[in-house]
Amino acid sequence: MATMMGSLLQVLLVYVTMLDLDVWAISRNHGNRGETHTWQRVVLPLVVERRTVPLSQPVFHATLAQNHPGIVCGIQCQQSLPMPDRAQLERLLAYETVYANGTRTLTKVRLQGANDEATPSNATAPRRALAGQVPPRRNRRQVFGTDGRFVISDRRFTTSFPFSASVKLSSGCSGILVAPRHVLTAAHCVHDGQDYLKESRGLRVGAMRSQSPRSRKGGRKRGGRGGGEGGGGYVDSLTHDRSEGAEGVKERRERKKGRGKRRREKARVRRGAAVTATDPDRMSFRWTRVKQIHTPRGWMKDIARELAADYDYALLELRRPLAATPMDLGLVPVIKETVPASRVHFTGFDHDQPGKAVYRFCSVTQESSDLLYQYCDARAGSSGAGVYVRLRVPSKQGPNGGKEKEKWTRKVIGVFSGHQWVDENGTQRDYNVAVRLTPAKLAQICHWIHSDPKRCQQP
Repeated sequence: MATMMGSLLQVLLVYVTMLDLDVWAISRNHGNRGETHTWQRVVLPLVVERRTVPLSQPVFHATLAQNHPGIVCGIQCQQSLPMPDRAQLERLLAYETVYANGTRTLTKVRLQGANDEATPSNATAPRRALAGQVPPRRNRRQVFGTDGRFVISDRRFTTSFPFSASVKLSSGCSGILVAPRHVLTAAHCVHDGQDYLKESRGLRVGAMRSQSPRSRKGGRKRGGRGGGEGGGGYVDSLTHDRSEGAEGVKERRERKKGRGKRRREKARVRRGAAVTATDPDRMSFRWTRVKQIHTPRGWMKDIARELAADYDYALLELRRPLAATPMDLGLVPVIKETVPASRVHFTGFDHDQPGKAVYRFCSVTQESSDLLYQYCDARAGSSGAGVYVRLRVPSKQGPNGGKEKEKWTRKVIGVFSGHQWVDENGTQRDYNVAVRLTPAKLAQICHWIHSDPKRCQQP
């Protein structure tokens, strides 16, 4: 099995290398078009907080649905929907914040700065349809024909960028690290449009990590009773659980005193070590708890209605930073005119490959102003993964007057949502769908992270 996986990884690496060569070739063939396959600088609107008010505590009764019907709206319906004016967009970009103690607030915002989405003159224009529009109905995650996914189990790759930026949520979804303490994921991974999921209470995020021989045997890590770096705790490969170190031990003692729980924790570590010994390809995760969850009001069914699918994204603020390289955020207005072969990539934690990272890539088939439709193979568990592309950074003037050597960078341009049925002139077709970032969405996410969208401006 190890030999087979090694061969598959070699094939993958060779293929990825070929893709990079292909990218370079395409860029040179279009050298006369200065902006082809290049990240373009985009001026973002400014998101300003108007007012924050407390809300009642969430019930946390919702469950992560695999067959969520969503709101059905066909092509003609989507094309007839007007672009939201500034006031409507501000209502959609207002957001709820849920804190670790269960409290909840609503923040209303104001948009400042020129932006097509927030221009009142566009209020009566139809929503931009770059290729056909689709009804936002999410179903089970889909594999189309031959499974084109790659299982990445070698820790040399899973703990290296870009794979290491992909994280796992304890709710059963995936996410992408976009800042040391912030993870972008799908809104339906924490909220079903009406209530927060049961799993959102005490939500945790796990980053892939290399596992030392000692930890595989179930031993304690450095750092005494807390263990690990910075007071880290145990790694449990069976349940993919990790205690919060000294801080976590203190919290658990406050919640429930006694030695019984600590004994059960030790037994669970021993069981995890046994599973890791029999399945060396299973990944271990370094877990941390979520401090805050930011969800746009556009995802709430009573607010957005037919636009809810466009706002299926959320940002998680972590209690402590993860030791992985984040992936930058970016904007690509039209995939087919900018990205080589219209190719997008994402890595998630599909449930049919437990404890393993699954990478895939494919070409975008259709795109609207807010959604990307493609046939990237995926299963349950991949929702929330960050969809990214690789483009050229504009060349800068060098110290000697010449241009510096061009670089290629990966940036997150969307969030994988899941499987949807598409009504194309009365014919039902299915796609896997991702929510694409727009200037207003990116400004909102940057506000959540930095309180300054200028820090997310593209080079």
